[in-house]
Amino acid sequence: MSATESKGQPLPFAVAGVSMRDLLAAGEAAALISTPPRAPEPVEDHREAA
Repeated sequence: MSATESKGQPLPFAVAGVSMRDLLAAGEAAALISTPPRAPEPVEDHREAA
């Protein structure tokens, strides 16, 4: 049994000195970086054969 379990209190998850805006921006940036780029859309050539 750990020290936190014996007290019966949950651990605080707030990070001192970091605003919610910064946390959300960091999460959004991480999602953008970890998402692979989309495949290019196929380009249809509409030129007529001469």
